[in-house]
Amino acid sequence: MPLYEYTCKDCQKGFSRVLTLKEYESGQVECPHCKSKSVEQKPASFYAVTSKKS
Repeated sequence: MPLYEYTCKDCQKGFSRVLTLKEYESGQVECPHCKSKSVEQKPASFYAVTSKKS
C-alpha cells in the first residue's frame, strides 16, 4: 500500500498515512494531532525496488 504525506492546514504539522486506494479516493483523511479534516497532500518521493542488479 502506498504511503501518503500530508500537512494539516490548521495546526501546520506534517504526518504520513498508509492508505488503500479506496481510502485515498474517499478523501476522509484526518490530522492525528488536532483531528481536523483540513489537510493538504504533500508531494512525496519514492523509489523502486527491483530484483535485478545493474
